[in-house]
Amino acid sequence: MLAALVLVAACSLPRGAALQSEVLKESNAEIPTFQVVQVTRANMPMIASWPTTGWNRGYNWPGASSGSNSNVIQTGDLVDITIWDNQENSLLTNTAEKSTVLSGVEVGPNGAVFIPYVDEVYIRGLTPASARARIQSRLEPIVPSAQVQVRLTQGRANSVELVGGVSRPGSFPMPSRNYKILGLIADGGGIMNSLRNPRVRLIRGGSTYEISADQLLDSGANNALLYPGDTVIVEEDDHSFTALGAAGSEDLIYFPKDDLSALEAVSLMGGLSDSRADPKGVLVLREYRVKHLRSDGTAPRMQQVVFTFDLTSADGLFAARKFLVNPGDTVLATESPVTSAQVVFGLVGSAFGLGRQITSLSN
Repeated sequence: MLAALVLVAACSLPRGAALQSEVLKESNAEIPTFQVVQVTRANMPMIASWPTTGWNRGYNWPGASSGSNSNVIQTGDLVDITIWDNQENSLLTNTAEKSTVLSGVEVGPNGAVFIPYVDEVYIRGLTPASARARIQSRLEPIVPSAQVQVRLTQGRANSVELVGGVSRPGSFPMPSRNYKILGLIADGGGIMNSLRNPRVRLIRGGSTYEISADQLLDSGANNALLYPGDTVIVEEDDHSFTALGAAGSEDLIYFPKDDLSALEAVSLMGGLSDSRADPKGVLVLREYRVKHLRSDGTAPRMQQVVFTFDLTSADGLFAARKFLVNPGDTVLATESPVTSAQVVFGLVGSAFGLGRQITSLSN
């Protein structure tokens, strides 16, 4: 009976996670289906040069630049045109009023506005000052003494959209052509403090750009110039990794920041279980695209890679501080083989105790 108990215990021990040897067993096969990389300080530079997975890092954020401090008239804008003329018998004014106002004249699809006695005057793409000069020059043959004022009310084509993640989202007219993304976010009330690792996305025509709010605020070089029709979206980061095994928690864990080391990931998992985890067997499972594969060491040679860490050595700890976990990775804290031995010894001890009880009863 004792031998049977030991045999059963050795074959099917109750465990919450796999042993490292069980996970990596197939890597010793003649044709393994995944690659195993022991992460050390020596090979960290090579691993760091491998392609990044899980991030949309292809979105190249536009750098900062400067634009004109004046507005530019666009289709759909409204202009108030005031024409002053002090001549008697003026075509555009009367004796009592020395000015006439054309209010809310919309810039048409062809970029022009209609002026009496002049017909259409094309002003799209001009600043209000340039539009005033053009209208006045067109009036000179008819009303030589006329003076013109132009006031612009911008339409939707001359505005930008701010969506979500701020106190006051909405459509914002551009105060000038030097309107930048941090100014827009400030006009929207700023990014809400409740957002986890907020990200800023800029949609411009058929292109999309993305950056974390921390990076945007960190450098003035990222304060991109806005164009009419731009849409800016502020939202919470939804990138995550999966935590499994003999750790404080098994869960889907969201990134609190862009760069997350393996040690920080273990901390977010609640640390390794003192009584169960194998500190020599922390694994990061990652999948690469086929186009990323290489055989010269500049990239992984197989799509599925298991990175292993020995957190009982200074070399392994320093390597884990440099190794970055990517969105979509699985971080697995394997079970310690010592735990299995303790369970076996516990069962054996119980069996001996049971045997002694049966012997004493039989006597």
